[in-house]
Amino acid sequence: MDRTAEADHRFAAGAQYIAGGLRQGTAEDDFDVVNPADGSLVQRVRLASTTDVDAAVAAARQALPGWSGATPGARSEALNRLAAVLAERADDFARVESAQTGKPIKLATEFDVPGTVDNAAFFAGAARNLEGRAAGEYSGDHTSYVRREAVGVVGSISPWNYPLQMAAWKILPAIAAGNTIVLKPAELTPLTSLMFAQACTDAGLPDGVVNIVTGAGRTAGEHLVSHPDVAMVSFTGSTGVGKRVAELATRTVKRIHLELGGKAPFVVFDDADLDAAVHGAVAASLINTGQDCTAATRAYVQRPLYDAFVAGVAELYGQVRLGHPAHPQTDLGPLVSHTQRDRVAGFVDRARAAGARIVTGGEAPEKGHDDTDLRPGAYYRPTLITGVGQDAEVVQSEIFGPVLVVLPFDSDDEGLRLANDTPYGLAASAWTRDVHRSLRATRDLAAGCVWVNDHIPIISEMPHGGYKASGYGKDMSQYSLDEYTQVKHVMYDTTATVRKDWHRTVFGDR
Repeated sequence: MDRTAEADHRFAAGAQYIAGGLRQGTAEDDFDVVNPADGSLVQRVRLASTTDVDAAVAAARQALPGWSGATPGARSEALNRLAAVLAERADDFARVESAQTGKPIKLATEFDVPGTVDNAAFFAGAARNLEGRAAGEYSGDHTSYVRREAVGVVGSISPWNYPLQMAAWKILPAIAAGNTIVLKPAELTPLTSLMFAQACTDAGLPDGVVNIVTGAGRTAGEHLVSHPDVAMVSFTGSTGVGKRVAELATRTVKRIHLELGGKAPFVVFDDADLDAAVHGAVAASLINTGQDCTAATRAYVQRPLYDAFVAGVAELYGQVRLGHPAHPQTDLGPLVSHTQRDRVAGFVDRARAAGARIVTGGEAPEKGHDDTDLRPGAYYRPTLITGVGQDAEVVQSEIFGPVLVVLPFDSDDEGLRLANDTPYGLAASAWTRDVHRSLRATRDLAAGCVWVNDHIPIISEMPHGGYKASGYGKDMSQYSLDEYTQVKHVMYDTTATVRKDWHRTVFGDR
C-alpha cells in the first residue's frame, strides 16, 4: 500500500470490517486519509458501497440471536477482555488517532485512549445490571414484571473529531445491552474504528457483533440509516446532518439517538476566581483545536471582571504552542482538514468585516513552537473576538475551531438569559464562589451538562447528551443503556379462573 506515514499494517488487507475480518470495499472510489499537519498520506481506503452495508447488516443480524441470548455475565467477560486488549494497544491507538486527526499526541495519549479503555471497563460492569422492575401484584389478579431486551441491529454513524472515543461511545453500550452493530465512521478518520473492531475480535467477541463500513455519508451512511433490518440509529455530528438522519430513520419508525452540535456558554460571575476562569476558558476553548461540541465558545463575563478576563485569555493564548501533533510538547495541532480551517477562517473574516474586534489570532500561522514550517498544514491561531452582539453569527453558529467570543453582562438574570439564547443545549459552565448562584445557574442553564468552576471533564459513570437542537438521548453511564434496550411488560394471571371478572364488560353478566 502506498503511504508516507506509518499506519497499522493490518489495514493493508481492507478497509471494511465485516463478520470478524477485514475486506476491501466494493465502491468505485478510494479515499485518502491524510495527516492534516503536513498532508502526508496515512492510508488509502477503498470506500464501502451499499452492497458492503448490506453484508455488514446481514452479519450483524446473523450474530444477534447468539449475542443477545448470551448471559449478562458472558457479555461482561468479553468486554473486560476488550478493555485489556485496548490497554495493551494504547500506544498504537494514540499514534494512529493523532496521525489521522492532527490532534496532539499528548491529547490522544492522555485523554482519548484512556477514556476509551475506561469506557470499556465501565460497560463491562454495566452489562451485568440490565434489570427491570421486580415482580409484583399491581392489579390484584395478576403478577407483573418488566424485561429489558436488546433492540436489535444498531446502525451508528460517528464523527471525525474524536473517532476512537465516539466509536466506543456507540459500540460499547449497544453490545453491552445485547445488540449487534454496524458503525460507519467519518470518511476522514476511519482507522481507529477499524482497530477497535479488530480488538473486539481479538478479545473473543463473536464474528458479526461489531462491524465497520468506511463509506461516504451520502451512499453508505444513508443506506445504513434507511436499511429495513436496522432497528435503531445512533448519530453524532452536526445538527443539519442529524435532521437528515432523523428524516430517513423516521420513515421506517426506527429508534433514534442523536448527539448533535453545541455552542457552549462559559458564564463568569463577578465573584469568580478570575485566574481559574481564565485558565479554564483557554483549555476549554482550545481542546482538540476547538473541534469539540462541548468546547467553550461563548464567554459571558460580568462587567466588573470583563476587561481583566479578556486580557488574561489573550495573554495565555499567546503562550499556546502550535506545532506538529507528533511533538510531545505541542499544545495545539491543525484542524482536521484545510476545508475545516477555511470554514473557521470564514467565520472570523466575516466577523472582522462586520466590525468585531479580533483581540488576538485570526490568521494561519507560519511557524510552530519548534520553528517547524506550519504552512502546509491546516493550522489556525487561537482567536479571541470581542465587540459583537448576541445576534452575531459567531455567537449563534457553531464554528468548530479555536475561536472564543467574549461578551459582557450586568445582572445575573441577563447573563443566564444570554447563555440560553442559542438553538443549542449540549453543555455549559458557571464560574462563581457563591453556592446560591451556582445552584441557580445549574438549574436555569438549558444544557445536558453543566459544570461549576470547570469546563470539559467527562466520566464514564455520568451521562452525556443534549437539550434543544443538540439532540436527544444519552451516551455513557447507565442511562445510555436506556437508549439501547426496549422494555417489555410481562403479566401473569394468578386466579386460574376461566371467566375473568373483566370479561363481563365485553359479553355476559357477572
